[in-house]
Amino acid sequence: MDFTLSEEQHAIQDMARGFAADRLAPFAAEWDETAHFPVDTLRAAAELGLAGIYCGEEQGGSGLTRLDAALVFEALSSACVSTAAFLSIHNMVAWMIDSFGSVEQRARFLPGLMTMETVASYCLTEPGSGSDAASLRTRADRRGDAYVLNGSKAFISGGSASDLYLVMARTGGPGPKGVSAFLVPAGTPGLSFGKLEKKMGWNSQPTAAVVFEDCAIPADNRLGEEGQGFTLAMKGLDGGRVNIGACSLGGASACLAAATDYVGQRRQFDKPIAAFQATQFKLADMATHLEAARLMVYRAAVALDTGDRDATPRCAMAKRFATDICFDICDEALQLHGGYGYIREYPVERFLRDLRVHRILEGTNEIMRVIIARHVLAG
Repeated sequence: MDFTLSEEQHAIQDMARGFAADRLAPFAAEWDETAHFPVDTLRAAAELGLAGIYCGEEQGGSGLTRLDAALVFEALSSACVSTAAFLSIHNMVAWMIDSFGSVEQRARFLPGLMTMETVASYCLTEPGSGSDAASLRTRADRRGDAYVLNGSKAFISGGSASDLYLVMARTGGPGPKGVSAFLVPAGTPGLSFGKLEKKMGWNSQPTAAVVFEDCAIPADNRLGEEGQGFTLAMKGLDGGRVNIGACSLGGASACLAAATDYVGQRRQFDKPIAAFQATQFKLADMATHLEAARLMVYRAAVALDTGDRDATPRCAMAKRFATDICFDICDEALQLHGGYGYIREYPVERFLRDLRVHRILEGTNEIMRVIIARHVLAG
């Protein structure tokens, strides 16, 4: 096994770090404070090929790997976790259309998605179906050359602001085999949105319920065949879990760097607190845990790239471990800052707030344990 990044991957990493330093870091605190959705900045990222990182080049994608994408999201999240995480969701939707869409659908939707003139959201969760996603109740009934959607989705990133919604809806009976996937453009009659949620973190992206009331879309907007929707949704989430793990790496690495700098400057008892062994041991554990999480995320990304048969449990393991341990690293960084860590003049509290939701979305970490345990017990 060679754990060395290639020259191209180092270049990708440097490009993303440069963009993060120039276009995200100076504004992240303001976006968080004002709940500003930086669409122009996202479009600038798209100009660098970051809106379709692992989409094919035919319709303007970058044609890179999942590992390349993990490097990008880690770098961007070291400046603004919330904005990087939204970009990861957009990438997931774009990849699903590129992978499972018809030739006509790819030609119709992907060019706009690659430039982020079309901003995309992923709609699976409902008020009554979170972890039990296969019990979703939103319906899509076939009527001639159209499907009519009725129901609602909850906690949708980009809700009310996105231009395209990838929606999982029930076309058949109960369970996962009754679910299909649909592409619903903004402005479709019958599509509406709930109030903007006031959140602990992820404030640079809007979150709202997405509501369908006799919302009719052309049958050509179905992604894949009837009954394939849940399978497609889970394939999307495998990659989404790697991406959100990578976003956790970026936030944790920023907090470790901030804590290392702070303890070198902060003096107590006539010496920098970095001189105390208790501080040194804490930093050592934080660095070790971060490296372990990074290796798991990168390994899961490679599993997706190579089509490893164990890719799904590897993605679940990486997501579970990285999002838990990286939140703990942020918390330890805040503790090392003392009272200063709790005020917004210092960035660690924002990283902590942003990373907390990573243990919930893309499948809760409890559901990750279910996936992992099922794999272990299957032998």
